Amino acid sequence: MPRTLTYFVSDVHLGLQVGDPVGREAAFVAFLRGIDPPQTEALYLLGDIWDFWYEYRDVVPKGYARVLAALQDLVDAGVKVYFFQGNHDVWTYRYFEELGMRRLEQPYQLRIGNKSFCVGHGDGLGPGMYGYKAMRWVFHNRFFQACFSALPPRWAFAFGNGWSTRSRLGKSGGYLFKGKDEPLYKFCADSQAHLPVNYYIFGHYHCRVDMPVGTARLLVLGDWLSGPGWLVFDSAAATLTFCP
Repeated sequence: MPRTLTYFVSDVHLGLQVGDPVGREAAFVAFLRGIDPPQTEALYLLGDIWDFWYEYRDVVPKGYARVLAALQDLVDAGVKVYFFQGNHDVWTYRYFEELGMRRLEQPYQLRIGNKSFCVGHGDGLGPGMYGYKAMRWVFHNRFFQACFSALPPRWAFAFGNGWSTRSRLGKSGGYLFKGKDEPLYKFCADSQAHLPVNYYIFGHYHCRVDMPVGTARLLVLGDWLSGPGWLVFDSAAATLTFCP
């Protein structure tokens, strides 16, 4: 039987001590366990699956055993699992690859069936946002990563988790996507000439978006703080659907 399903998910923010972190992790495990390997070609993790992930050479964050086991089982069953670094789980180096997953860099173009896609986390794409892009450069810079790695893991994780939680608690309400004025939309529109695709799929913005960009569609996945959600593409029917 051909594998016709491809899943996209982002912004689960595992470990964030806001809302119901235990229930959120259980829901994500249930989602992973609900994927049927004989029907599924690939799973794309579009970033910020973890709220804070920092990976030393010999140390990774504790916990998440059920999540990692479910991902490992999918890989072992022949499902291709790809992941993008988000702005919260940017510091992934080798561990996920050891589990059989493959890291991709945004914006990444792929073809599934007779449709073409451009996917990624979505942060930093488009014009402007110079302050954020500068911070993103620091996060990705090897020198600053090495400096942070010099901290004992206990201090590093306490700082990272505390900073992330304070950042989330400091935000009131959901993000209001600015439509055609949004830098991400402008990135998609500007790229149409040299990156013709049918679907642009991103996360990061913590709100669901489904809008046209020329002849393509821009879809932004919501976050799991508001409840579980993902996209599934069926290459046999050529349909892309928000779930649930």
